[in-house]
Amino acid sequence: MAEPICVHIKASDPLSETGLVASIRRRPELRVVEERQIDPSTVGLLAVERVDTSALQLLRTMRASRVERVVIVASNLDEEGVIAAAEAGVAGLLRRAEATPDRLVQVVTSVCRGAGVVPPDLLGRLLKQVASLQHHVLAPRGIGLSGLTSRETEVLRLVATGYGTQEIAQKLAYSERTVKNTLHDVTSRFHLRNRSHAVAYAIREGFI
Repeated sequence: MAEPICVHIKASDPLSETGLVASIRRRPELRVVEERQIDPSTVGLLAVERVDTSALQLLRTMRASRVERVVIVASNLDEEGVIAAAEAGVAGLLRRAEATPDRLVQVVTSVCRGAGVVPPDLLGRLLKQVASLQHHVLAPRGIGLSGLTSRETEVLRLVATGYGTQEIAQKLAYSERTVKNTLHDVTSRFHLRNRSHAVAYAIREGFI
């Protein structure tokens, strides 16, 4: 049998936290861990009434404890809450009424494997919002959903291939200063150390 997935639980009220802990502890596929036991593979479970300012504050608290992948279980989950959760980088969303022990195991397992989980009836609305954002806000500015412009993507692809600044400038008909400024913009915006770190980040995130 596979090792259980470590789960760290927080809630907006003690009763919800106690109930969630009790549900998870009955499942051998999952193991509840305290804050001191959190490691990079830990999945966070956050139970809230709705995805609002206080819920996002709890999410930040959980992230401060080194929990990167978080599933929110909300009593009330609407389109606005889904978008707020997506903007905050939440990996999974689940209505409390649907949070049976079996479903919790399914969602946590999916998130642990790198998937995202959103209630099917809200997924279409989220996709429409993303499409609208791309069409009306990003595209007119030459920016993709990755947050990179087409120029930044081209430069990073050539850096990843092994080309130097001068070669990239020649291939793309840019000045060397433009190439350097482009790389500087990327490293600054995403808080990266250097061009190698920028390439590694872009590859890992699927941008190039």
